Amino acid sequence: MRVWDEARRDSPARRCLLSAAARALIIILLGFAGAAHAANPSALWNIVHGRCVPDQEQHGNPAPCALVDLSGGVARGYVVLKDRVGATQFLVLPTARITGIESPVLLAPDTPDYMADAWAARRFVRARAPGPLSREDLSLAVNSIHGRTQNQLHIHVDCLRRDVRDALAAHLAAIGEAWKPFPVALAGHHYIARRLLSADLANTDPFLLLAQSSPDARAHIGDFTLVAAGASFAGRPGFILLADRADVARGNFGSGESLQDHTCALADAHP
Repeated sequence: MRVWDEARRDSPARRCLLSAAARALIIILLGFAGAAHAANPSALWNIVHGRCVPDQEQHGNPAPCALVDLSGGVARGYVVLKDRVGATQFLVLPTARITGIESPVLLAPDTPDYMADAWAARRFVRARAPGPLSREDLSLAVNSIHGRTQNQLHIHVDCLRRDVRDALAAHLAAIGEAWKPFPVALAGHHYIARRLLSADLANTDPFLLLAQSSPDARAHIGDFTLVAAGASFAGRPGFILLADRADVARGNFGSGESLQDHTCALADAHP
């Protein structure tokens, strides 16, 4: 019996089982490592500060970013980084340490126009899109504290969802120069909206406009998400600004990114 037991311990079947178990353990460990990396709230900052900026400064190469703009210095620069999700989604991030929409730095009068920088980065979206994109197809989104995983300000630059684009067009006349509730829900949530006449968001400061929308917004701006959608008003270029306050208890995490389509299906809609 002992001889058979020893033989069984070294049998091909047993070695196969042990090998399979080892492979399964490796997969589990890699899964935990991947999850830990994804959960690292400083992952984006580490890419910007540890790789993109040094590569640009030392080698004139922004990789792994698509662009590093340090024309105003590191304290006032920004980068453009391809997001891992979607074919056309890009992120615009400051090279200064700014945690997110809740940062008081964004309301300071001398803070760079990061939203304008993000709108300029739409060229990267257009370059990867399978077809042409109109102004009304494109958008910028900043999630609330509750709707993000990273603690470095990042502006999502991508296409709008088709239903969102169509709803904005259908109710364009209802959007004025003061913040008011948008007439219909967008992606299942009720936003406030206002129009903004500007070709490129320069010298407009959407973050400050949101803070000025109400005392509640200024006091709790970290709970808000902010979206800027390209628009035209009587032939004049502008934007529709959208904002919504998170209500985690009701499943609303304040993620304006949900108004975007990272497959950019709108690019296929144009001839």
